[in-house]
Formats: sequence, C-alpha cells, structure tokens
Amino acid sequence: MNSFFSNAETKFSTIDGVKIAYRNFGSGFPVLVYNRFRGILDTWDPLFLDSLATNNTVVIFDYPGIGDSEGELSSDILEVALVGIKLMTGLKYDLFHVAGWSYGGLVAQAALFLNLDRVLKAVLIGTNPPGENLVPFDPVFFERALKPVNDLEDETIVFFEPTNQKSREASQHSFDRIAKRLDRSKVPSTQDKFQKYFDGSAVMKKDAQNFRGQYETLSNAVLVISGDHDISFAVENWFPLLQKAPSMQHIIVNATGHGLQHQHPKLIAGYINLFLNTDF
Repeated sequence: MNSFFSNAETKFSTIDGVKIAYRNFGSGFPVLVYNRFRGILDTWDPLFLDSLATNNTVVIFDYPGIGDSEGELSSDILEVALVGIKLMTGLKYDLFHVAGWSYGGLVAQAALFLNLDRVLKAVLIGTNPPGENLVPFDPVFFERALKPVNDLEDETIVFFEPTNQKSREASQHSFDRIAKRLDRSKVPSTQDKFQKYFDGSAVMKKDAQNFRGQYETLSNAVLVISGDHDISFAVENWFPLLQKAPSMQHIIVNATGHGLQHQHPKLIAGYINLFLNTDF
C-alpha cells in the first residue's frame, strides 16, 4: 500500500490570524478528520489513515495551540469545530464529509449540526452523543490518560482491550507504526491544556443547541463505530438514541476499546470507505 501519511507534507493555513498546521492526502471526495484528546498530526495510526486515503482525500490538522499550530485551544467546542470548517473553506472544499475520534467525535458532531448544508456525512469513532449520557468514564481512563507522557502500557489500557491477547499485540504494532514519525514532545502534557478539552466536552454535555434532539429530524447520514469495551465513551450511551435517529447506523466491534481503528485499521477504514462512498 502506498503510504500517503508518511509522505504527506505538513502545511500551514492562516485562520483568523493564527497559523494552523494541516496535511491533506489521498484521492477522492474530501473528509475532514477531527483528532482526539491530546491528539496531534502524528498520533494517528498511519495504516488507518493510509487505508482511508485510498478512497478519500483526507484532511487532518492540529487544533489551535496544539502540536504545530499556533494560538490557543478554545474552551468552546463550537469554535474548535469552526476552525476545521474554515480550513476546508480555505482549501476550496465547498462540500465534504467529517469524521472524528473521541473528543474529535464531539467536535465532528458540532461541525455537522452547524453546517448541514456543507457536511454531507459524518463518521463518529469512539465518542459520545451530545447531552447527558448514562455511563460515565471509568476512573482507569483518567489514571492513565492524564499522565504527562503515556507509554505503551498506558495506551494499551486506554485505547485497546488489555484482557485480550490479540488486542495487546495490535497495540504494540500500532504503537510501533506511530513511533516512526511521532515527536512526543509535541503532545499536550499540561493540566491547563487538558482543561481546555474538558471544558469543550462540557459544552457538548450541556448541549444548549439541542444537537441531540436534532438527530430525530437529521437527513445527513451518520455512522457511529464503537468498541464493546470503551472505558471512556461507553458504547451503551448510544443505545437510547438509535431508534430516534433515522439517518444513523451503528457498528460495534468485539474485543476492542477506545481506539478500535488503531486495533483494526484496515477493517475500520473499510467500513468507513464503504459508508462514505455508497449512496443509500
């Protein structure tokens, strides 16, 4: 497979006077991908993005104040979503899909509901719906995810299914693929930056715009992909919404955790490619 990710150049776009780092690569209809809590350009699994880029033009970026981007991450997740939309405008993509993982899945939902005329489909990986959700974060997530630097074992527990040997092996393989380009000194590591993410997530929990209710009349297609044992965004939180969201589909992957697209990069990219490139 051609490594789009490994060969992609980091570029910069000035948005509201702030330089935002981004990469775009692949071939096909554009999909804007929002990153996770503490995620930067190089914390994505290259095999996942390469597999996604075989059928789509993938656009990834660093949030303001994160990674190689200037500025400061906003506590308002709606503003974070808008940065991505403005990036796509600057790249002259009038219509596009959005995707997001974890915190990025919350941002992607904000981007969708605020831009229904431009965002055609949305893919939400390992995330929660807006509003109040029944199952909270497992305390183990915070014990591991908030360390200044995460090692392999931390990431195995947070992103994979540590009780499953195949999942553990997949964690090592993914960790090794990511390490080839990752500079861990660029990964957010301080409490003040962590708090920005938490504040943004709280905006979606409050859901003043009633995005949750808007799922009932949404016509834009949405694909939710969840691990069966996600210790941060529990799969069960989607169940009350499914029968009230006629344009939503939900895939649950067995023996996986929060980072299921890193455990099964080709499989998950295959699901996404089929969803994004099929009319239904």
